[in-house]
This record gives sequence, C-alpha cells and structure tokens, in this order.
Amino acid sequence: MKKSFDQKQIGLAVACALALGILSGAASAQSANDAAKNKAFVNDSRGTVVRSGFGLCWHSGFGPPPAPSAECDPNYVAPVAPVAKIEPAAPQVVAALTPPPAPKPVAEKLTLDADTLFDFDKATLRPAGRDTLDAFVGKLKDISPETIITMGHADRIGSVGYNQRLSEQRVATVKDYMVSKGVESGRIYTEGKGESQPVTKAEDCVGPKSAKIIACLQPDRRVDIEVIGTRIVR
Repeated sequence: MKKSFDQKQIGLAVACALALGILSGAASAQSANDAAKNKAFVNDSRGTVVRSGFGLCWHSGFGPPPAPSAECDPNYVAPVAPVAKIEPAAPQVVAALTPPPAPKPVAEKLTLDADTLFDFDKATLRPAGRDTLDAFVGKLKDISPETIITMGHADRIGSVGYNQRLSEQRVATVKDYMVSKGVESGRIYTEGKGESQPVTKAEDCVGPKSAKIIACLQPDRRVDIEVIGTRIVR
C-alpha cells in the first residue's frame, strides 16, 4: 500500500513538472512572439534578420510593410530630393557711361612787344619782359602743347644782316627763359625774321633815325609766340 502511494506522489510530481515546463515554454513562445511583433522583419535565434535568396528581408507580417531600404533590398535606389527651382536673376541694368569729352584742339597766339622784353637794340630780357613771359608760361598749365612757335622781329633801322641776327638773338633769349621755367626745349621752334615782316607801313614812320622814328617803329620790334596743342579738360 505504501509503495502504491509513493508511485502516485512521483507521478503527481512528474505531472506538475511537465505542466510547469509546458507553461514555461508557452510563456517563452508568447514572449518571443511578442518580440517578433515588435520587429518589422523576421529574425532568427541570433537576432539576425532572415533574408531570401535574393537578399530581401522577410516581413514579419506584423504591422504595415516597412519602407524600402538599402539594408533589405540590393536594388534599392535612394529617392532623389527634389531640386529647388532657381529663378533666373533679374537682368541688371547698367547705366551707360558717358565718355569724357575729347580734348579740344586749341591754338593760342601771343604777341609780345619787344620794347617790353628788350631795350632798343638789345637782346637781354628786361624785368618787365620776364614778368610777361612768366604770365605766358602760366597759361600753358591749361594746355598740352605740341609745338610752340617763336619768331623774332626787328625794325628797319640798321642793316638787313644786323637786324636778322638781332631778331635771332632775341628769340633765342625768349626760348632759353621758357625752358628755365619748365617748358620742354624740343617743343619750342625758333626763327628770326629780321625786318622782313614789319607791322608799320612805309608811310607811317618817315624820316631819318631819331627818337621819334624809333618810337614810331616800336611795333616792328616784337616777338611772336604761338602755341599749338590741346586744351586740358578738368
């Protein structure tokens, strides 16, 4: 009788153990199923996503199908972000530049009285003559000279040869002074005309040499200066 009771106890214990094992297995399976439900793809026992022969991930069947990705699709092509349309820039209006006015050709002519520049029968500059030339050189600041023509003249008193030399000496003196004031020597052309181009007429100063005749012939003792160039626009 006792042996029969022991066998019953053993059987009951075994039955309990089996029941507990079944319940434990069911709980584990339920836990695994719950975990699978939380995953979009099927995982093996190591937690690795199960793939098909084509490298595609198996959808677990829980929830909506996951979006395609490079991890689960060998042929996955990433979507290209839409390119923002760039509107062409408005054309810029460039104001037309007004070209500066072209330099204007200019011819300046100045006749200097020889009595202002020189004493009678002399080729040495007087103080008043230097002042007159200083004023003339000052005018050249507004002109870009190409050529400065200077011509010396003499009256008819004296021989033709003497008056020629005197006119050349006077015009050379004028050139030297202008060069000393900064005028380029190569731009100054000089020529002595002697008594060949008088301003007075033959009937204006009639009579032998005298103070009156010398004064009458004063316009013939002169130096003409003419500047040819362009006026500087400021």
